[in-house]
Amino acid sequence: MSEQPHRSPLYRRVKSFHYAFAGWWHVLRTQPNAWIHAIVTVIVVLLGLWLRLSRTDWAILILTFTAVWMAEFINTAIEAVVDLVSPMPHPLAKTAKDVAAAAVLVGACGAVLIGLLILGPPLWARLFG
Repeated sequence: MSEQPHRSPLYRRVKSFHYAFAGWWHVLRTQPNAWIHAIVTVIVVLLGLWLRLSRTDWAILILTFTAVWMAEFINTAIEAVVDLVSPMPHPLAKTAKDVAAAAVLVGACGAVLIGLLILGPPLWARLFG
């Protein structure tokens, strides 16, 4: 039996990034709501640049859309695991998927409120002030 060649720590780190980006790409390819998150993220970043937000506002916005993206990724992972272990419909499988989806919804609703609080006043001032 042939032995696996020794892989350096740097190789393993680079490979772990490859796997992470593959997961991100999987979410973008398979989850329609991820495209909504992507479009909103781009719009928020562009608005933030146009409004010249403070570093504190940027930090809050970055944390906010990071949390939404993380919820979407975890939701997708939970759905995949549930489908793997419970290919037939089951009430607990449905509960797991519904609760994971609710986590994304809660994050997205919170993000909208934070976006309105941070972007709303300077956007209103720019447009109507």
